[in-house]
Amino acid sequence: MLVLLPPSETKRPGGDGAPLDLAALALPALAPQRHEVIDALIALSADEDAAARVLKLSAARRHEIADNAALRTAPTMPAIDRYTGVLFDALDASSLDDAARAWIGEHVLIHSAPFGPVGGMDAIPAYRLAAGTSVPGLPALRRQWATPVSAALAASLPAFVLDLRSEAYVALGPVPEEVASAYVRVVAETEDGAVRALNHFNKKAKGELVRDLASSGATIASGEDLLSWAADRGVDLRRGDSGEFSLVSS
Repeated sequence: MLVLLPPSETKRPGGDGAPLDLAALALPALAPQRHEVIDALIALSADEDAAARVLKLSAARRHEIADNAALRTAPTMPAIDRYTGVLFDALDASSLDDAARAWIGEHVLIHSAPFGPVGGMDAIPAYRLAAGTSVPGLPALRRQWATPVSAALAASLPAFVLDLRSEAYVALGPVPEEVASAYVRVVAETEDGAVRALNHFNKKAKGELVRDLASSGATIASGEDLLSWAADRGVDLRRGDSGEFSLVSS
């Protein structure tokens, strides 16, 4: 199974890893697109006012322009540790044991805007770029990434993909139709048995789900395997419409 996660706008600074090595990232076929986006962000950073405008940075966040300027030279840390925010705080990867972190390294991709999907344990620097940003010198990020990412996912031959990304990042690389997959929506059950989508607890529930998968060392090759695992773990996961799964949050 391959688990696709969205990134987070908030990230830990610094790191103690060697500078970014694009050849070491997951899905190496994406190297041309990665080089193009990185080069465009570095070039944009030469004009701080323009970069702040394009990246929609407040005065308090202008220091993130320097992060983009240093994308090729800055220290790195594993992607699963780089991101903060609700989903990644709930996942709390730093508190997992070695076996669970190894599971993340084998099964999790985090879909970043500058690098495309990267492995959970891939070493990346801090950066600032969101899925909807229009970067001078590049096509729209959807055009930059969608077809190459879909092709790279197909070439990786996953038995099953669990897609926990936001819709903005799904657009940067849809899971190909020929790959068995399920898109997850977090819902709550009402008193009459109906379900409604959740926003506030959406990311938290997804982070807890991935933590549970990693902690259990889950071996999953299909949607049925996932539903069986969820039932055994007391996770309320249900089939939804059009191949989607509903994760019922308590």
